[in-house]
Amino acid sequence: MTLVKKPGRGTTAKLEILLVEDDQAHAELIIRCLENHSIDNHIHHLSDGEAALDYLLPKQDGGGHHRPHVILLDLRLPRVDGLEVLRQIRSTDSLDGIPVIVLSTSRDEADVKKAYSHHVNSYLVKPLDFATFTKLLDDVGYYWLQWNHFPGRILGGGH
Repeated sequence: MTLVKKPGRGTTAKLEILLVEDDQAHAELIIRCLENHSIDNHIHHLSDGEAALDYLLPKQDGGGHHRPHVILLDLRLPRVDGLEVLRQIRSTDSLDGIPVIVLSTSRDEADVKKAYSHHVNSYLVKPLDFATFTKLLDDVGYYWLQWNHFPGRILGGGH
């Protein structure tokens, strides 16, 4: 797991972001783009679906059960695929309201339909070229980190 802390302006509560991505180059690019936003946040990076479920789901011994503000989820993950991670998030009452954004290379209509049948908030296809991918991530960052309001998080600064 990689933990990235970005000090920012305009918030009084830290935004917790879970990034579940097995491609290290994609993860680094996503983290870099999110760091460019002026929101105080923590990015937790996990590289497989099993680790994501261990991190999110409550355990009998009290472990697990983290509740990030937003989850960025790849579909093609080792151990447990992203659709199964999404299904389990949506079937867990304490996690169900967390916005989940799929970031995938898959344009397969079946994947899109399955993700929306499990109530994904957004399904984004990763562009192949660097400039377009960076622009997509910048737009995602502005929407989810600056424009969107989360319960329990006070925004300021008029973003």
